[in-house]
Parts: sequence; C-alpha cells; structure tokens
Amino acid sequence: MASPAHASQWKWKDADGRVQYSDRPPPAYVADKDILKRPAAAMRAAANKAALEASESAAPALKPSIKASDPELEAKKRQQEAAEAAKKKAEDDKRAKTRAEDCQRARNYQKSLNEGIRISRTNSQGEREILDDKARAAEQARARQAIEANCQSAP
Repeated sequence: MASPAHASQWKWKDADGRVQYSDRPPPAYVADKDILKRPAAAMRAAANKAALEASESAAPALKPSIKASDPELEAKKRQQEAAEAAKKKAEDDKRAKTRAEDCQRARNYQKSLNEGIRISRTNSQGEREILDDKARAAEQARARQAIEANCQSAP
C-alpha cells in the first residue's frame, strides 16, 4: 500500500539525466517529456487543463456560453457590482453634500463682505484685528473663488 506522502511525489529527469524526487513540481525549464511521475492531483489538473484547451480550440464559439452558464457565479458578480455601485453613489452623495455646504458658507460670507459689515478675525498672535479695505477685497476674491469651486453643478 502506498503512503499519502509517496502519492504526492514528483519524479523527473534533470538536465544531467539524473532522476529527481520532490513534493513540489519541477522547475519550469524541465520539459514535459522529462517528467516521469506526477501526483494524482496534478495529473487530474493537467488532464482538466488539456481537456479545456482542447474544447476551446475545437469550439471557440461556445467559450462565452461556458463562462456564462454558472448562475451562482453570475449572481455573485451582479451582487458585487451592485454593492460597488451603491458604495460609489454614497461617496458621490457625501461629496455633493459637502460641496453644497461649502457653497452656502461661501455665499453667506460673500454677502457679509458685500454689505460692508465690520468683520474681525484673529491673527496668528491671537489678537483681534478688523479687516481694512485691502483685506476685505482679498477676502472677497477668496470667497468668489470658493463659490466658483463649490457652487458649480456636478459634471
């Protein structure tokens, strides 16, 4: 009776003609004719691969229908695509909401600047300073840029 370890052994001839044994497949440069023994699982895989290649070359028109014939695989693929689309839509909605909020905030600030209301801000030393005409013009330009960036309709 053969042991399971012996059943999973590969046997091949190397470049010098010596017989090699391993539980791993031989290197890629070893020709198929030099492989003397394959494990049962590898033989089944090789037979399945050969059968698949033969069926693909014999009937290339049937190839798409073979792949599309697994309903479980197609259902999982559709489910994954739907989940990805929902995730993308949620991200787009979140981005649009943020832009709308930024747009409204910039418009309100622009309105305050245009009405001539006295506006103060805190400088880097923590001191309160009132905007003069030059600073107000700079803030108006910044507010216009924010409105242009955030208040355009989505492409």
